[in-house]
Amino acid sequence: MHFTILRPPEKQDGVPVEELSLIAFPTRELFIEKIDEFDLIVFDRYRRRGILPSDYFANVARYVEEGGAVLVTAGPEYAGADSIYRSPLGFVLPGAPSARVVERAFRPELTELGARHPVTSGLADPWIEADTDPLRPDWGRWFRQVEIEPTQSATVALAGPDDRPLLTLDRVGDGRVALLASDQVWLWGRGYDGGGPQLDLLRRLAHWMMKEPELEEEALWAEPSGLSMRIIRRSLSEEVGPATVTAPDGTETQVPLEEVEPGRFEARWTAPRMGLYRLAEGEQSAVIALGPAAPREFEQTIAGGEALETAVAATRGGIVSMEDGLPTLRDVRPGRPAAGRGWIGLTPRGAYRTLDLTVTPLLPAWVLLALAAGLMLGAWLREARR
Repeated sequence: MHFTILRPPEKQDGVPVEELSLIAFPTRELFIEKIDEFDLIVFDRYRRRGILPSDYFANVARYVEEGGAVLVTAGPEYAGADSIYRSPLGFVLPGAPSARVVERAFRPELTELGARHPVTSGLADPWIEADTDPLRPDWGRWFRQVEIEPTQSATVALAGPDDRPLLTLDRVGDGRVALLASDQVWLWGRGYDGGGPQLDLLRRLAHWMMKEPELEEEALWAEPSGLSMRIIRRSLSEEVGPATVTAPDGTETQVPLEEVEPGRFEARWTAPRMGLYRLAEGEQSAVIALGPAAPREFEQTIAGGEALETAVAATRGGIVSMEDGLPTLRDVRPGRPAAGRGWIGLTPRGAYRTLDLTVTPLLPAWVLLALAAGLMLGAWLREARR
């Protein structure tokens, strides 16, 4: 849902309100009543104009802490006195403006964490030459960036000129926030100076903020192939420990993981038998079932009694389809027909074996003795009064 403010409060052109084909901005409905129904709130080059009171920004900050997501694409407005940072929302944003706007040509670069983070990792691959720095891909140039100071918990994924933070990500409470300190990502979409991965970046960014499991920074999963599996561990750390594989019989195997690309560790392991295997590494865990691609029980999925006809005929039984209705049950003697129209027979065998017998008193003996004495005393007193 996209809203653009075409007529801010300070605009006075003398046109009567009843002659305007504009609707009033539904501030209360959006930022108070319906805010928890949104997956992501985007402020695109927004500056405070007196339309949204401070209480509304405070409610957006509460929405983030309780699991919501906010994305801010910052233009020069973010560095000014009417910046959205200078509102209650600023307490959850991942970067504070320094009031300086850098206006010169630069190419966005990946940081070391950005090369490992699932939002930006791999974005540079199609543009990197074999002899270039993987952190400095040959993307199209931008010409403006707001200088910000990231918070301690923020992750800087992209950097601008002089390694200034360009894209910062952070988790606040149960929610997530992102700040893009430039308003010129559209140059990539237009193909200027070679363009860049605008669509992939914004798609990943939005999905990460909405907690897409495939874009979690710390994750562990496995891809099965018959009796073998490829164990995959994604992490922002430079090193991870071996994966612990627990077999169905409880035995554990340590499988070392090797880094195949920044932030991605893999290993291939063959299991000794089919079954359910559990994987663990650090705080991450996963479960995977290994077996044939086409198990025998899935070869014929249509129910039928042909395979049981010989055994059933030997006991004079019958095969009844449940779609014809639930049959009634009857007791029949051995050797007699055990099936008929609408019924099926059970032959009582009387075969059982007692494996264990436990006798547990209802109450301890002294409690029963006290109870009996109390009843006797009560009866005597009652009879004595008569």
